[in-house]
Amino acid sequence: MIVDLHLHTTASDGVLAPSQLVRSAIEAGLEIIAITDHDSTEGLGEAFQTARAYPRLALIPGIELGTDIPEGEAHILGYFVDYRDIELQRTLARFRDDRIARARAMLERLARLGMPVEWARVTAIAGEAALGRPHVAHAMVEKGYVATVREAFDRFLGYGRPAYVEREKFAPPEAISLIQRVHGLAVLAHPMFVPHLDRLLPALAEAGLEGMETYYAFASPAVRRSLLKKCQRHGLFPTGGSDYHGPGLAEECTIGGAGVPREVGEALLARAPEWVRSARP
Repeated sequence: MIVDLHLHTTASDGVLAPSQLVRSAIEAGLEIIAITDHDSTEGLGEAFQTARAYPRLALIPGIELGTDIPEGEAHILGYFVDYRDIELQRTLARFRDDRIARARAMLERLARLGMPVEWARVTAIAGEAALGRPHVAHAMVEKGYVATVREAFDRFLGYGRPAYVEREKFAPPEAISLIQRVHGLAVLAHPMFVPHLDRLLPALAEAGLEGMETYYAFASPAVRRSLLKKCQRHGLFPTGGSDYHGPGLAEECTIGGAGVPREVGEALLARAPEWVRSARP
């Protein structure tokens, strides 16, 4: 439990505020972490402020971007993104606006399915975070329509399910390009959930993908070995993380619980761009 490169805060759909997440990472004995909120870097300033009190903790600024592919979605992680970039923040603001419209449309579909959910409750659950499907899912759990957030996605909110709503199309190469424009490194998140991965990887690598999340929460040793081979085949570096959203969530891996080797975190730190090396974020 030294490295965790996939963590969420209340800036997207996490339970812990950025400062709380940093302190939880320290309590868990972590030394290298990345905060990768969905379509948002709003939590990074607070996280870095808190991290200054813990010199042994290396905090990597990151983001997670959802993209559309045939037959599903692929999420792209960006590490070392220059989150102070104005154009990046304008783009992310547009994404968050689209999330709101999408969530409203999903509630309309749920109502037609006989599962009304109040918009006020969804926004209350989201708070100041970038509103998204997980907040709708949590409201569905509260209503008793499903037992878990995972069930909400599997039965209703996931791609191709009855309450799923398309968003503004955003392709993986666009996400990779956006990350590169702000000096970041693009990595494919939880690839075991990406449809037709073998078919997709060559195009992503050509578009500038540099890594793939190999040591992922709940991925079996066999899956990890298979993903490592794919990394080698396509010239990608392996990363990993728990995809942690907070304590008390039954379907969650614990913070730092993905078993990411220390050398993976150190290898990522070695790739830090000059803006990270020369200035404190």
